[in-house]
Amino acid sequence: MNVEDLMRDALREQAEREAPVPGDLADRVLSVRRRRRVRAIAGTSLAAVAAVVAVAVPVVGADSEARGPRPASELRDGDVVAHPDQSPPRDLIAAGGTALAAFSTNSRVKQPDGDALITRTYQLLDQKTGRYRKAERWSFLDVAPGMRTAAVLERGLPTQRIGLLDLLTGKVERWIPVEHGVGGVEFSPDGRKLVATTYENDPDLLDMDQPIHNGKEEEPGPAEPSRTGFYVVDVASGEAHWNKVAMTSPGDRGIADINTRQDFGFSQDGSLVYTGLTRAPNQQYYDFDGRKRSAPAREKHLLWYVEARLSPSGKLAAGDFAGSGKKTASEVIDPLTGKRVAKVPGQQLLAWVDDKRLIAWDIAPGTSEYRNRLVLVTIGSGKTVPLSGFLSPKADADGRWTPVFAAR
Repeated sequence: MNVEDLMRDALREQAEREAPVPGDLADRVLSVRRRRRVRAIAGTSLAAVAAVVAVAVPVVGADSEARGPRPASELRDGDVVAHPDQSPPRDLIAAGGTALAAFSTNSRVKQPDGDALITRTYQLLDQKTGRYRKAERWSFLDVAPGMRTAAVLERGLPTQRIGLLDLLTGKVERWIPVEHGVGGVEFSPDGRKLVATTYENDPDLLDMDQPIHNGKEEEPGPAEPSRTGFYVVDVASGEAHWNKVAMTSPGDRGIADINTRQDFGFSQDGSLVYTGLTRAPNQQYYDFDGRKRSAPAREKHLLWYVEARLSPSGKLAAGDFAGSGKKTASEVIDPLTGKRVAKVPGQQLLAWVDDKRLIAWDIAPGTSEYRNRLVLVTIGSGKTVPLSGFLSPKADADGRWTPVFAAR
C-alpha cells in the first residue's frame, strides 16, 4: 500500500465518523508527533560513553537555593499565564506547573536533486527575560523538567554529539559524543536520562523518488525509513548505551513503519522506552537493553500521536478526537480499560496541567479547522481559557508553530 492509499483510507475513515478532518491528519499518517510529559519519577543509569565534564541537570523538587537564580518560568508563578493576543507567542505561556518551553516553525528547504528537507526553526524561552528567543543553531531540541536545561542537536542530522544547553546562560555546558548519528532526543520524566533516537539518514528528508500528490502536482514524499536504534544516556555522567532497533528492512515499507521519523519516548515511570506504530498494538516498548517488553498496564490503550498521554496520577489518559459536525471535542479515557470517561473541548490534547486540566489545540466555533490556538480545558466543563493567539487558517501558511511543553 503506497502513501496516497494510506492517506485516502485515513480520510475515508474520518468521513465515516462524520467528524471534521483534524488539521494534522497528514502528520498523523506521515510523521510522528513529539510527546512532552511533565511528571517527576526516579530513574537509573547505564554505561558506555564517558563525558569529560559533569553538568548540573535540575531534578523536579530540588532545593531552589542550591539550584542558583530562579528562572523566569518560576518567578512568574501565576496559575495561568496567557497571551491570547500573541501568535507566535512572544512572552511565557503557562498553566499550573506546565509551561510552553519552546516552539518551532517548519519550512521545506528544496535540495539540489529535487528532494526537500523539513527544517525547524526554534524559539526557546529565555529564562532571564521570560520571552521566547530564536535559536537558529538547533535542528532539534527537548527541554528538561524544571526548564533549566535543553538537550540540543545541531544542524545536519543525524549528528555525532548531543549538547546540554543552560537556559539561564544560553551556553552549551557540555557535549556528549555518540558513535551512532542522532536525529531526535527526549528527556525522561525526571530529567535524569535522555533517549536519543539514531538514524542512518536525516529523518526529516522528503524524497522525490517516493513522491506523493498534493492535489495539484507531485512533490517529494517520506524517504525510506533509516532509523537504526536508540541510546539511553545518563545526563549527569554522559554514559550511554546503544541498542539496535530498526524500523524496516530497506525497500520493505509497511503501514506500521511509514513514518520516516519515529522517535523513542519514555514510559511514565521512566523504566522503559517506546516507539509508535500506525497499527495495533499502536506502540512497542523496549527495556534499556533493547529487548521488547509488554506495554505497562496503564499505557496499553494510549495512542502514540496523542501527545498528552497519562495524567500526573496515571488515573486518566488523553484520548483521540471525539467531535462531530463542526463541534470539536476530545475524549479522556480510563487507561486500564480504554473506555471513555469524559469529553472535553479541543481538537488535540497536548499536555496535562494537573489531574483535571489539559492544554489543547482548539478552534473558535464555526471557523477553519486550521485556525486553532492553545487553550486550557477542564474535565467536567465545556469552557475553554485561551492561552495563545490563533494560527493562520491556511494549513501551509508561514508562521504556524508547534509547541514544546515542559514542567516549570
